[in-house]
Amino acid sequence: MNSYLLFKSLHLIAVVSWMAGLLYLPRIFVYHSENSNEIITTVFKTMEKRLFYYIMTPAMVLSWLFGLALLHEIGFNELANLWLQLKLILVILMTIYHFYLSHLLNKFKLDQNEKTSKFYRFINEIPTLLLILIIFIVVFKPI
Repeated sequence: MNSYLLFKSLHLIAVVSWMAGLLYLPRIFVYHSENSNEIITTVFKTMEKRLFYYIMTPAMVLSWLFGLALLHEIGFNELANLWLQLKLILVILMTIYHFYLSHLLNKFKLDQNEKTSKFYRFINEIPTLLLILIIFIVVFKPI
């Protein structure tokens, strides 16, 4: 079996799972921030916690692990390519965004959210933009 293709497939599966969470969690935050009903708020807290800790974070870790395995397969000397450097910078930004969502999650957990639903609608676009840039850089390798 070709280990490169195996790692590439696993990497893509992990990235899709991670992206699903990065796109869905801020959407839950939108509804959570618009709601003050204690029962519904408890449901949102449960959903947010499970999504972040059971899906998003493992998917992020696996994305990184399989991505590094791919890099090992093609050779670390490929880091000299500007397209790969740009991709890694964007993935690091996506990882920072992931941990920022963790910070926001903790604010909701402690009932200390200070952001509006409009803010969450806005930040919900960040992973989409990063994903678009990453895909075009990887597919076209323009640099």
